[in-house]
Amino acid sequence: MLLGGIRYLLPVIEAAHKQGYYVITADYIPDNIAHKYSDEYVNVSIVDKEAVLRVAREKKIDGIMSFGVDPGVVSASYVQNQMGLPSFGPFESVEILQNKDRFRAFLAENDFNVPQAKGYATVEDAIGDAKQWNYPVIVKPTDSAGSKGVTRVENIEQLKDAVGYAFDKSISGHIIIEDFIEKLGCSSDTDSMSVDGKLVFTSFCAQRFDVNATNPYTPAAYSWPSTFTKEQEDYLTSEIQRLITLLGLKTVVYNIETRIGTDGKPYIMELTPRGGGNRLCEMLRYATGVDMITAITRAMVGDPIESIEQRPYNGHWAEIILHADKNGVFGGLQIDSSLPAEIVEEDLWIKSGAHVRGFEAANDAIGTLVLKFKDAITLENVIANQAQWIKVLVK
Repeated sequence: MLLGGIRYLLPVIEAAHKQGYYVITADYIPDNIAHKYSDEYVNVSIVDKEAVLRVAREKKIDGIMSFGVDPGVVSASYVQNQMGLPSFGPFESVEILQNKDRFRAFLAENDFNVPQAKGYATVEDAIGDAKQWNYPVIVKPTDSAGSKGVTRVENIEQLKDAVGYAFDKSISGHIIIEDFIEKLGCSSDTDSMSVDGKLVFTSFCAQRFDVNATNPYTPAAYSWPSTFTKEQEDYLTSEIQRLITLLGLKTVVYNIETRIGTDGKPYIMELTPRGGGNRLCEMLRYATGVDMITAITRAMVGDPIESIEQRPYNGHWAEIILHADKNGVFGGLQIDSSLPAEIVEEDLWIKSGAHVRGFEAANDAIGTLVLKFKDAITLENVIANQAQWIKVLVK
């Protein structure tokens, strides 16, 4: 059973079908694209873990996960543990990872580098602490994904609106305020995998943002390799393994966000037991040949997996998250023939004439562009000057 119905589940469904598995997709939106490719659809709220458990028992499933769908991770873990299915690890550990304020507290208790942070259940309490923060801070829901509800707050006057926005996007009605960690180079947001608790494949990328987007904190591009040094990557790999061990996690694909602060410290900002959105596992399969999608699909039903091992990147890769700069009508995608890159894949999800929105969250994306470059300098030039070669036309 796969929780959710977004297009990022399509490669998982394809991998499952290649293994001969029967796939059930589940959420409360029957028209979601993944349901068109699964063998069966069930209408259930994926954040209602008891309801998901009832359906899972009725269907007598052999495995469950919430790949690329953050709201379903807790329910998937709950069902795994209640039914004795292959699991990410202890349910309590997954709850910690999926709740931003509990995760920050766990990191602090175990001597990880961590920003000062505090969770809130009411607007009044959050505003009441306005004077305790050294601005800028980040305000975000504790349980949302895709950058929904996230705001960087520069001063105390901006806090109230940011708090209201975060609460509006929170599923559980909880938000977190934390120190903004100014970064050196690019932050990283990419996928890795452990097998039986051992981190066997780790990746770091350069996460890029569009400063002119409706929400400038929604990732707009990714590139591999990262801008980190080998020493920084080695330190973070060691800390990620320590975190996995402390939480008793097992065979899992993780979406992991890290950054190097201007204080020189490497930080684990988020680690969630799911494949990331934005096709990150697919990009890593392109760049390294490592197929975590098939591996985790087999693992979640208890079948043996082929060896997953660390492999180098086969060149310099980038994924552009295609999006509109404003609300309007999509007029087409224009790619100049002089683009100094190999276009490995162009995946456009809408047609000319469709209505589009400004880029506020991941679900406002309209497609992806997979590019391979001859060297890092060319990659950086294209990423920094995308508009010179790549244009999303909006009327």
